[in-house]
Amino acid sequence: MISRRNIRVKVMQSLYTLDSISNDVQVKDALTLLRKQVEQSRQLFVYLVYFLTEVARYSEKDARQKASKHLPSAGDLNVNTKIAGNELLWKIIEEPSFKNAADEIKPHHFLDAELLKKTYQALAESEEYKEYVSVQARDKKGEREILQFIFSNLMLPNEDFINHVEEQFINWDDDAEMMNVLMLNFLQKPQSYDFGIFVSKDKMDFARDLLQTTIEKKEVSMELLKPKLKNWDAERIAALDLIIIQMGICEFLFFETIPTKVTINEYIDLAKEYSTPQSGQFINGILDNIHKELTTEGKINKISFKNSKL
Repeated sequence: MISRRNIRVKVMQSLYTLDSISNDVQVKDALTLLRKQVEQSRQLFVYLVYFLTEVARYSEKDARQKASKHLPSAGDLNVNTKIAGNELLWKIIEEPSFKNAADEIKPHHFLDAELLKKTYQALAESEEYKEYVSVQARDKKGEREILQFIFSNLMLPNEDFINHVEEQFINWDDDAEMMNVLMLNFLQKPQSYDFGIFVSKDKMDFARDLLQTTIEKKEVSMELLKPKLKNWDAERIAALDLIIIQMGICEFLFFETIPTKVTINEYIDLAKEYSTPQSGQFINGILDNIHKELTTEGKINKISFKNSKL
């Protein structure tokens, strides 16, 4: 499900968390933390999908409640429940791996019933929803777009929803951007997702190798880095920047199928997003300098990566 970029973020976060605890980061501890973070992300993703499906299904509950009033109005007796039969919704709900994940994680235990109700009410009052239910026919685009609307316009911008998710999942802040991309991609092709395998074997192998190599080759990385710092005090550089640089150097030297340009661009982006405002430019200059030196000395040996996954 997740990309190589997401893997780099997870490795970076694992290294940073352990480095903040001890200067002597052990591979075993780092791998344990990495696996835990991946599982937390999987559980968060399952919950987001579950909440989305529950919002869509709430129309039937709303219809029952209104119809059961002592003196229901004509409107109470004619609540449009089209979205409860959304074809994409039921593909998701009936997908075996999602059902298994929901049975395992039990996302209903995290659910805030009042928040769910308010989210549905906001949906029912929206122009997008009114337009959706006004069309009797079903088409794939319309079915997908209304679910995307719930997620992108009613869940993510909702402070109450974000506060709720933050209370239930400590990894929300770290995973928010990744979850946004995952959800939108998932709604495009839900059949291509396996909720039991959040990270494919090849990407988990990459994560493990990158994590282990960064730890074991720390001295090699620092030997290359220190001469480039000039007037910079290595002890005063942001700890996260040092970790990012070490990861980049390891990809230069020990990951022969990853193009150096990809490595540099990936870590510049991570620095901009996760470290200080100046980190992107700093990481760019350092990695570019080290790359040129290693290339001149013939120490970067990449094999053909034409068909490899970056």
